[in-house]
Amino acid sequence: MTSPIRVLLVDDQELIRLGFRMVLESEPDIVVVGEAKDGRAAIAQSAALAPDLVLMDIRMPELDGIAATSAIVRDHPETRVLVLTTFDLDEYAFGAIRAGASGFLLKDAQRHEMLAAVRAVHRGDAALSPRITRLLLEHVGPRLGSGTPAEPDRADASRYASLTDREQEVFLAIGQGLTNAEIARALYVGESTVKTHVGRVLAKLDARDRIHAVILAHRLGLVGD
Repeated sequence: MTSPIRVLLVDDQELIRLGFRMVLESEPDIVVVGEAKDGRAAIAQSAALAPDLVLMDIRMPELDGIAATSAIVRDHPETRVLVLTTFDLDEYAFGAIRAGASGFLLKDAQRHEMLAAVRAVHRGDAALSPRITRLLLEHVGPRLGSGTPAEPDRADASRYASLTDREQEVFLAIGQGLTNAEIARALYVGESTVKTHVGRVLAKLDARDRIHAVILAHRLGLVGD
C-alpha cells in the first residue's frame, strides 16, 4: 500500500488551518502531520517532521511564507511547498515561486481543486492552471534568474543541449503548460512513456519540478508569448 502524503499546514489563522485539516484528512491518501502559525515555526516543524508537502500561507507575522519557503526548499529538498494566496496575481505568491515553491493555490479554491493541487505537487507536477502559467511567464519570467531569452545562462543552455530530440519535444511541451496526458496525445505515445521522458528531462536539466522546467523554458526563449 502506498504511504499517505504527509502534509504540514502553515497559516496564521487557526480557523483556516482547521478547515484545511478537515478537507485533507477526509482523504485516505493524505495525513496532516503538523501545523504552524508563522514562517519560523514552519521551518522548525519541517525539520522535525519531514513532511512530503508544506501548504504554506504567504502573508504571516514574524517570518513570511517567501522566506520560509526558501529555507525549507534549501534545507529539505525532498519537501515540496504549495503556497496559499488570496489573489492569483499576488506578487508574494510569485516571490514564493522564485524561492522554490512548486505551485500556488487560491485560498478560495474549491475542495476538489485543493486536493488535486496537493496530489499534483506531491507527484512532481506543477499546481498551476494554463492561465496561471501564462501569468507566471508574463509577470515573473523576465525577472527570474540571471539569464534572458536572448542570452540564456550557459549552464542552462548546456543542460538543454544534452537532451535528446524527443526529450526536447517533451521539454517544450512542459514549457507550454501541457499535462502528461496532453503530451501523450500530442506526441502519439503512451502516458507511461511520457512520465519516463519527463523524469529524464527534469534530471538532465537539474530542475526541481515541472514549474521550474517551465521557468527554464522561458529563460531559454523556447516559449512564445
